[in-house]
This record gives sequence, C-alpha cells and structure tokens, in this order.
Amino acid sequence: MFRITKEFHFSASHQLSHLPADHQCARLHGHNYIVVVELAAPDLNADGFVRDYHELKPLKAYIDDTFDHHHLDDVLEVPSTAENLARHFYDWCKARWSETAAVKVSETPKTWAEYRP
Repeated sequence: MFRITKEFHFSASHQLSHLPADHQCARLHGHNYIVVVELAAPDLNADGFVRDYHELKPLKAYIDDTFDHHHLDDVLEVPSTAENLARHFYDWCKARWSETAAVKVSETPKTWAEYRP
C-alpha cells in the first residue's frame, strides 16, 4: 500500500460551551490548527503518484475560505472538537478523493485527533 500525506494550517477560535464552566475549553479561545490528510492506494497511477499533491489544492482553498480566522462554532454543526474537525475534513476529502484514508487534526504541539474509518 502506498501512502501520502499533506499538511495544512489555519487559525481559528472556538468554545466548547457544553463543558462545565470551570473547564478551560468552555472559555472562548483559539488555536493554530494543523490538518494532515492521508491518501492511500495499492497501486500508483500512470504518473507514479497515489495522487498528485497539486490536486489537493481545493482543500487549501476550502480551509482558507471557511475555517481560517473564523469562529468554528459558526462553521460546524457539532461541537468544534479536534475529533469532529478530523471527521469533517475526512468526509469532505473522501467525497472528492477516493484514496482518502485518514485525517489528523492538531490543536497544540502535543495533541492530535485522528479520524480513520
């Protein structure tokens, strides 16, 4: 199996207001997010790629237009956790690129959430 990944970055605010008031994530705050998309295929295409990285450009545009410097609670219909972001980006990518295998999202240098069906 061949696997490729590409990393994207954005900054956004969110508030997990469903958590207890004394939980730090219940307060309005922001992160510098990192999104890593993984694509996999058993064979390479005629160009020798799983998929040309250039073809992932629409994801950058989607992230820049919809998520960067936005309040995530206004974008997502579910709590704006890293786990839900990973699932959201996985679904978005899978609808466009059948090779999508997983998406990881980081809120801090020490934390990652991954959606891999």
